[in-house]
Amino acid sequence: MPPHALRALITAFAIASALLAAQAQTTPPPPPIKPGLWQVHIDREVNGQKMPDASERMKNMSPEKRAQFEAMMKQHGVGTGGAGSQVCYTRATLEHSPWADIQTDCKATFSTRTSSAWKWHTSCPKSGYESDGEAIFRDPENYTVKSSSVSKMGDKVRNSSTTMTGKWQSSDCGGLKPLDAKP
Repeated sequence: MPPHALRALITAFAIASALLAAQAQTTPPPPPIKPGLWQVHIDREVNGQKMPDASERMKNMSPEKRAQFEAMMKQHGVGTGGAGSQVCYTRATLEHSPWADIQTDCKATFSTRTSSAWKWHTSCPKSGYESDGEAIFRDPENYTVKSSSVSKMGDKVRNSSTTMTGKWQSSDCGGLKPLDAKP
């Protein structure tokens, strides 16, 4: 898998984590979901084109490349295999976004923040990134995050939309370490 594609996938998980734990001016309460092992599925479109998910990308890899990809993802706290991917959210992950450590110029402004839904706008002026998102928490074991974003790099504009669904699996993350957003 090309390095930029791997970074994009890790970034998608990091953004999703940030969306669940976005930092405002004051420390917000964590999202109303359980810590532990989560099965996560991401559907993503970039400039109107559907992007293949990790399982689709892995089907076309040689066994060596697939093993390398799986090891790299696991190093960042993302398990592959099955329908979607697995991530481990600890209480600390939910209370503090690892994305905030990387993107220090980002600011999330919430227009809605209830126990069942959050809506926000994120602005990252230095990196040329703007997004609008909504998280729906059906219950402590299920969430859906939808976001649309525009990023600018030089004269190139990239529009993307992402839908991420998460289903809690267990309070024990097994051998999967907590999500690490640092590529």
